Amino acid sequence: MCGIVGLLVKKPGLRAQLGAWMMPMLVGMAERGPDSAGLAVFGDAVDGSQRKYSLHAPRRDFDWHAFGVAIDRALGERVDIKASGNHAVVIARAARDAVETFVEAEYPALHVLSVGRTIDVYKDTGNPVEVAQRYRFGDLGGSHLVGHTRMATESAVTPAHAHPFTAGEDFCLVHNGSLSNPNSVRRKLEPLGIEFETDNDTEAACRYLEWRMREGDDLEAAIAASFTELDGFYTLLIGTRDKLALVRDPFACKPAVVAETDDYVAIASEFRSLARLPGVKHATLFEPAPEQIYVWKS
Repeated sequence: MCGIVGLLVKKPGLRAQLGAWMMPMLVGMAERGPDSAGLAVFGDAVDGSQRKYSLHAPRRDFDWHAFGVAIDRALGERVDIKASGNHAVVIARAARDAVETFVEAEYPALHVLSVGRTIDVYKDTGNPVEVAQRYRFGDLGGSHLVGHTRMATESAVTPAHAHPFTAGEDFCLVHNGSLSNPNSVRRKLEPLGIEFETDNDTEAACRYLEWRMREGDDLEAAIAASFTELDGFYTLLIGTRDKLALVRDPFACKPAVVAETDDYVAIASEFRSLARLPGVKHATLFEPAPEQIYVWKS
């Protein structure tokens, strides 16, 4: 049992409220997933020649200043680093391969959580309330977000196994449920050069969908194709640079509820996580139908 939350604000003037509105939603899902929590936030895009890298360090006293000096020297540029405890967002113009090669060679304990022009990812082990406070989720702004609270059932409790999972650029996925065929999905993708970082079943779904999009599918077509490839019980919530998407398996075993107003679209595993949103009493509320694709654009 895990908890998912999603929020998209429709009006640019409300983007500063994204994190504050999300906080009660995530806290409301803490009982469904007490092991770890994570959040992917989509905000203003950096310059087209730049990329943002969300990094996680194993220690909360990690020396980000020393890391900054070293990466500046290695890349031959002055990178921008915004650190928060053992998490940092690095903005650099260097090629993605150069950044990731440096991190892997010089700081192998660091984990690259995400790459893109708009996405920041924060995830860690511990009670979701503590994780949210640790990284000041309530202060975050942006156009939309995807969040998760995890109760581990099939793989270890580590920051790497926490959701959201990411693949490619500006793409993430969270999952409530259990896939029965993640290993067959892996066997299909690995010969194509797609590498996996964990044994978590959610990573298989994430990398499958991103692979379909890389091969030419739009998001909706990729999700439609997944109905014949992903087996199990699931609710998937997906974030891209400009979209928030929700889908449930053909049996709709895992709960989800949507609240939509003129100001926002909010998604959670249970209504209690939506109850404190402004104007929710006048929202259009519905339970997503099985095997139907819902997409909202920011």
